[in-house]
Amino acid sequence: MSRMHACFALAAFAAPLLPAFAADLTAEQVKQVLSSPEQETTAALAGKDLSRLNLTRQDFRNANLVGTNFFASKLVQCNFSGAKLSGANLNGAWLMGTDFSNADLSRANLMSVVILGGEVTARPNFRNANLSGARIIAELDGTDLSHANLSKARLGVDIRNQGMGQMRTNLIKANLEGANLAEADLNRTLLRFANLKDANLRGANLYRADLSGADLTGADVTGANLEEANVDGTIFKGVRGLDAAKGFDRAEHRDNAKF
Repeated sequence: MSRMHACFALAAFAAPLLPAFAADLTAEQVKQVLSSPEQETTAALAGKDLSRLNLTRQDFRNANLVGTNFFASKLVQCNFSGAKLSGANLNGAWLMGTDFSNADLSRANLMSVVILGGEVTARPNFRNANLSGARIIAELDGTDLSHANLSKARLGVDIRNQGMGQMRTNLIKANLEGANLAEADLNRTLLRFANLKDANLRGANLYRADLSGADLTGADVTGANLEEANVDGTIFKGVRGLDAAKGFDRAEHRDNAKF
């Protein structure tokens, strides 16, 4: 599926999640809250509908945004470092150059997020972010997710709810070094040439994932499901728990893996 077709498919998939009413605040009102001295301690933006707003380059550092709805909002080059975004809705949001380092995005939704287009070419930064239990279906190729917590995150294809066609999370060449992916659902995810050095993949579902060329040096794959995963050129040097992984004997191109 081409990137353009994938974007249209993802937009259609996200359509049922469209908010029924206008945003609770205007972009100007959001800026006023962020400029107040109590910005880091107030819950004025938590749980609010801030969908479809242009909030480009706003400073949300350490803000309480638990359950906030940013559906289709422009968050280009915003700073969410250390922000509390647990349960937030970021579906369809523009995230070019956005900083989520050390942010809490546990159980957040990041489906069909936009990371390419316009003058800003930098990918979003999720270094050290907490994305545990998050639902992610997006083009995140080349994105920094190093040392992020993605335990029990759902990045895989949901066949039952994707009747219009298969949509896969794209993590090609993404930096996942030291990331916690324990029990994450990564079925059919594109992980070609991804950096998975020292990653925790214990119990992860990598069924039919494309790991060709990925570097798993020092990773822990104990209990991971590698059935029908593409391991053409995948680096398994120093990998722990490979003998306790599931379905590795049925992985594709296993003879071309590097040990």
